[in-house]
Order: sequence, then structure tokens, then C-alpha cells
Amino acid sequence: MPKQNIYDDPIFFDGYMKIREKEGNANDLFEIPALLSLLPDLSGKSLLDLGCGYGEHCKMFIDMGAKSVVGVDISEKMLEVAHRENSDPKITYLNIPMEDIDKLDGRFDVVVSSLAIHYVESFAEVVKKIYDKMNTNGVFVFSQEHPIGTAYSNGNRWTKDDNGNKLYVNLSNYCVEGERESTWFVEGVKKYHRTFSTIVNTLVDVGFTVERMIEPFADAEMLKKYPEHDNLKHKPDFLLGKAKKM
Repeated sequence: MPKQNIYDDPIFFDGYMKIREKEGNANDLFEIPALLSLLPDLSGKSLLDLGCGYGEHCKMFIDMGAKSVVGVDISEKMLEVAHRENSDPKITYLNIPMEDIDKLDGRFDVVVSSLAIHYVESFAEVVKKIYDKMNTNGVFVFSQEHPIGTAYSNGNRWTKDDNGNKLYVNLSNYCVEGERESTWFVEGVKKYHRTFSTIVNTLVDVGFTVERMIEPFADAEMLKKYPEHDNLKHKPDFLLGKAKKM
């Protein structure tokens, strides 16, 4: 089955890039700081970035001391930006899906994946390949759309008052795992829903020790500057995890 490559759709790509360029976007405020907080000391480490996108993280990992970074992504458009804006002699960019990392040479000390896992149909298969490509004591750090978000399939996501204020999130089919199709910039965007317990237990079943999970949200100080993120008190946008190969 061909892998979804939605980021090479020009409408989707442009819409996504505009969101990432906006000040106070959720990635910059919540996902990236939480991801960085889970990373080990990268000094002298070899690192694999799954779904590296436009390579911003790859360059950052080199600046943090990593000796080498391999960034893989299925999107040619993303990698064009990566080569243009985030190139470095210590970084190798490869245009392959993360499902094919078993074909890579060597092993890695750290594997990172930022907001890409929820596009993968077989989480267990990919996690097993990640485990096999890691050195002993290697660390796997990932973020994904929160399972409360991936559970969504149809209808209104929110119940709102007469003024349009969000009162609470509508949740259905949380325990029904599998493909979800939605409209985000374009129609037919596919994501894969898994429960929180499936995510954790899959990591454990392949041999990882789960060390930490984070569901970031806005604190009072942040809400003073970015009140639009008040809805995170109802549901977090992201789930992040850190697992270790012993």
C-alpha cells in the first residue's frame, strides 16, 4: 500500500507552513519545548529524525552537540526546504518513509520523531524497527497528536455557548482504533488513531522502558499572553513520550 504523502500537496504544504510561521503557534509554545525537555545530552551522539520535515530540528540537534543526524521524510517539498535552509555537513537527508528505516545502515543513539507517528498505519511495526536500529541505552523521543484528537471522526469537535466560547470537547469512538480521514487544508487527510494504552503498551512490548509521558498545556502566565490557548484546559493537543532501550 502506498504511503500517504500529504505534505507534497501544494495547498496543504502552503497552509501548513503559514501555521508554523504564525507567532504563538501551538508547536512553538507547547510541542517543541516539551520535546526538547525529553532529550538526553546529545554530545557525540548519532541521531535519527523520523519525519524530519524541513530540517529545523536536525540543524538544532547538531547545534546541541550531536555528531551526526540522519533526517528522513517522505515529502520532497519538505526536504527541498531542508536542503536549502538547514543543511550541514553532519546532516544527511533521505527521501524515504519512516516505515523503511530498516534499510538504513548502522544504528543510532537517539531517535526522534516530531508529529509524524500519527500518520503511520502500523505503529507496532515502526516501533519495532526503531528499537532494532538503536544502540543499547539508546533513547526514543516522540510527539504525536493527542489520542483525544485522533479519535475524532465526524461531527463538531466542540460544544460551544451562544457566544461561540468552547465549553467542552466532544469525544466519540475513542476505543475504536484505526484510520481517520479529515479535512485540514485539503480533503482526505489520513491519520491513525490509537488509545493511550496501546501507545504505551506497544513500546513496552518491543522491549522499551517508558521513562516519561507529557501532555503539555497552557499555564496561567502563558494564557495572559496567548489567551487563545485556553481551550487546552479541556484537552491537550499533543502527547509526547520518552522510551529507552536497555
